[in-house]
Amino acid sequence: QVQLVESGGGSVQTGGSLRLSCAASGNTASMAYMAWFRQAPGKEREGVAALHTGGGSTAYADSVKGRFTISQDNAKNTLYLQMNSLKPEDTAVYYCAADTTSGRGAWRLIGNFWKIISPYNYWGPGAQVTVSS
Repeated sequence: QVQLVESGGGSVQTGGSLRLSCAASGNTASMAYMAWFRQAPGKEREGVAALHTGGGSTAYADSVKGRFTISQDNAKNTLYLQMNSLKPEDTAVYYCAADTTSGRGAWRLIGNFWKIISPYNYWGPGAQVTVSS
């Protein structure tokens, strides 16, 4: 079992910054990949960024590349998403996710494989991020 809890959400103006945190507990050693997804009202859940826990490789959606940074602190079992230069279109509920089924290889970060939702078998409850003009 893995438990994930997001924190750090809130409301900011366009151009502002937020840092989301995801605290993981339980069988954290089994988490091969971790990722951030987001879902706006009426929209499908979409991948924002992903990280290979074993090697530190990362992947980003084109819409956030250069603005967001995903990172991990293994000592604290915490995943972060630093969000800079926020835009109104970033407004969504942000979810932390973990994949414990894909093995230790980094293949999931090739292309858009990391954006597929189904391999992520653990999810946090979500954190609201609102960006106003």
